[in-house]
Amino acid sequence: MQVIQAAKALAAQLSALDLLACRGTQSLSVPCEVEDLVGWLNAQRVTPRLYWQPREASAAGYAVLGEARAFDSLVALQVDMQRQGQGQAQSRAQAQPQAQPASGSPDYFGGVAFDAQAAGWPGFGDCRFILPRVLLKRQQGRCTLSVNLRFDDRPPAEELAAAQACLAAIAPEQPLPPVAHGSYQRCDTPTRPEWARWVSQVTQPERLQQLPKVVLSRETCLTAERVPSPWALLGRWQAEARHCFHFGVQWAPGTALIGCSPERLYRRQGQQLVTEALAGTTRRGRDTAQDEALAGALLADKKNGLENQCVYQQLLTQLEPLAQRLEMGEAHVVPLRSVQHIRREIHAELHPFITDQQLLSVLPPTPAVGGTPRAAALARIRELERHARGWYAGAFGRVGHGSSELAVSIRCAQVSDTAIRLYAGAGIVAGSQAEDEWHELDAKIADILSLLGMG
Repeated sequence: MQVIQAAKALAAQLSALDLLACRGTQSLSVPCEVEDLVGWLNAQRVTPRLYWQPREASAAGYAVLGEARAFDSLVALQVDMQRQGQGQAQSRAQAQPQAQPASGSPDYFGGVAFDAQAAGWPGFGDCRFILPRVLLKRQQGRCTLSVNLRFDDRPPAEELAAAQACLAAIAPEQPLPPVAHGSYQRCDTPTRPEWARWVSQVTQPERLQQLPKVVLSRETCLTAERVPSPWALLGRWQAEARHCFHFGVQWAPGTALIGCSPERLYRRQGQQLVTEALAGTTRRGRDTAQDEALAGALLADKKNGLENQCVYQQLLTQLEPLAQRLEMGEAHVVPLRSVQHIRREIHAELHPFITDQQLLSVLPPTPAVGGTPRAAALARIRELERHARGWYAGAFGRVGHGSSELAVSIRCAQVSDTAIRLYAGAGIVAGSQAEDEWHELDAKIADILSLLGMG
């Protein structure tokens, strides 16, 4: 059935609930049909709206509408996850054959900022995860629509009314509008001369002894009388961004964050964890032969090798107290649309009872987006950068009692009614040249610039 009919079916099931018997969290799900999750989100008016699609083609994608509960700290999130995982039974008594309670503990969606001690973005906060009110899940062509209710947080009648209102507000899916090429004014922060001074300062030999790697970033602000819908832009962008995590969040009308990140923060299945060192960059070639030659040169390059080494060594150091086994894979090159990166996977078997709260307190910001040692790198970034990184280079994704997966929120854009702010960073180490690093920043935003007619 179409999403509208599925929403009506769920609403009917909610009306039949025995409120006196409702306890804890309850989730109901029905099968449905949808062509495009991003297109469905673009047609909605309820906020918050979130989108999450891991980079594996077989992985489930999610569209979130509204919130049953929000968490602004990792501690509060973990407490709720543990409570749900310890036996919050899903109500089956009122379910009809076509509307079965969702199985297992609920998933939470959201993310964290790059640096909680620095200035952030209005409306985003340092940390925010939500239990979705309505969740549209798609995996290998099969879709389900779910609604979550939290009866331990408010009177049952109020919670039921809030869920019914969200379902009633669901609009039909519509095709995404085209992304028209516009006339944009561009402003880079820092400017090119400022960037050159930054790189010159941090690559002085005496500074490199204390800070061997710092990742400096640039904000490129594009302004126009009117900019495309963030969801339309994301829909076009993700179609051309293979091997990436695709994400979007609009906490309130007016501003959204969208992105197509190539970098995994971590994927956890029980105690098994996978993370990666993604650092070291070169351009794409004109053909396969040139691509391979550039990839070989990238792996052999000392400067890029050092940049990747700084990342994986710190990740190993951070994970060592949390894991009973660590294994690192071989370096290989990942080709994206405009650039190629060096990637090393790290596999870990976590100690029992290690939580997502601990992982999210330890791993981000990764050395791939901050630098090493972390404290010195963050201090240098706060000293130099005038723009607010906000959630750029933080983390975004899904967490749950049994499994979690998050991406590092790079290759992203903050979109408002009249501006698109693009973010890119470059790891500055011994041997970095300001002009080369500036061109790397341009390469990292080239995909979205081309969608806007600026490439």
